[in-house]
Amino acid sequence: MAAPTDATSKFDLITKNLQEVLNPEIIKEILDKNERPLSIYWGTATTGKPHCGYFVPMLKIAEFLAAGCEVKVLLADVHGFLDNLKAPIELVEERVKYYRHAITSAMKAVNVDISRLKFVIGSQYQTPKEKATNYAFDLLRLCTQVSSHDASKAGSEVVKQTDSPPVSSIIYPLMQALDEEYLNVDAQFGGVDQRKIFTLAVESLPRIGFRKRAHLMNPLIPGLQEGGKMSSSDPDSKIDLIEPADIVRKKLKKAFCPPKQVEGNGVLSFVEYVLLPASALKNNGTPRFVVDRRDAEPLVYDSIERMRKDYEADVLSPQSLKPAVTEALLAILKPIREEYESSKEWQEVELRAYPPPPQAAKKEKKVKNLGSRFPGGRAGGGEANGSLEAKPDGEVVGEGAHEVSVGKSTEEGLEKLSLAQESGKQ
Repeated sequence: MAAPTDATSKFDLITKNLQEVLNPEIIKEILDKNERPLSIYWGTATTGKPHCGYFVPMLKIAEFLAAGCEVKVLLADVHGFLDNLKAPIELVEERVKYYRHAITSAMKAVNVDISRLKFVIGSQYQTPKEKATNYAFDLLRLCTQVSSHDASKAGSEVVKQTDSPPVSSIIYPLMQALDEEYLNVDAQFGGVDQRKIFTLAVESLPRIGFRKRAHLMNPLIPGLQEGGKMSSSDPDSKIDLIEPADIVRKKLKKAFCPPKQVEGNGVLSFVEYVLLPASALKNNGTPRFVVDRRDAEPLVYDSIERMRKDYEADVLSPQSLKPAVTEALLAILKPIREEYESSKEWQEVELRAYPPPPQAAKKEKKVKNLGSRFPGGRAGGGEANGSLEAKPDGEVVGEGAHEVSVGKSTEEGLEKLSLAQESGKQ
């Protein structure tokens, strides 16, 4: 991708194909002065396994880098912990390792120059053990300036919603706002579902003496099933980055892709936001997507507009589109899958980060329950030891899940969360 040299061209590339930009004047001023690179951060909570929807921000990050921006990738481990315990303390470090493996491999697969990225782990500065920080006190100051209603509303599209939400769901958006100051960036980048948190940051940070930032929002890809976005909590709506080829084919074959319907079509949206931009990175900025047809000449597209028009006119059918998308996606996923299969370390990290469900035991003769007071009895019954299981969205269930999620003590929790001494020295 050719690097722009003037401020206007850089701004156009930075904001290209975004759904919304808040406070663009902040970006323009820094680009016009040309005294330093524009600094942007993209954060992802280390919860469920990264899926193909992650290619959307990754490809946009490639454009930020091409525009000369400094980009920080925040592996938000503490945020995952706050989001209804989707990142249990016992598994936080392994989830961080898994995300780093997956994101690095995926960015290389779509030709993103990862040598210019800076990875930051949230607990490096949010819960340090040895280095003094004002983060906790600044978070308390921010709490005095934001109502519980506004904080809850800000996280409503990002944090898991329950009938009786924990206080951590309110803290989550406040920390995401405060991260802008502690990462020392000019802008935060994320999906349009983050808009309420971004607005909260713009309004609340100046109240405690910090400057407001710009916010860049990319659109969300519809899931593979009808309705909703591609999400880690719904296995049928998404394709994991290391999904085997046969599973990828099965999921795309049954994906929601009605003829002549453009809106809400996850397969067509995937071409628009992933496959066309990824092809542009490989073809010197020129997008190219080819659809082979059994009894006609191939259809070759360099823009989504013509593709949408052909789809609505039934020139391009689901029967032709799905196989083309499948093969193009498999070509991108192939090096990721190969790297995973050749990396014993990555495979071991996956097993530790996402414990597989316990295998069904052979049916045994039912033993009479003599009660918890009987010698050797276990109070309350429940599941057997070793039955912990990680759900698709990262939450752990089973006996002992609470201790795994929050730790047995404050010291143990900080020990699990404080990764700066080992993981942060990049």
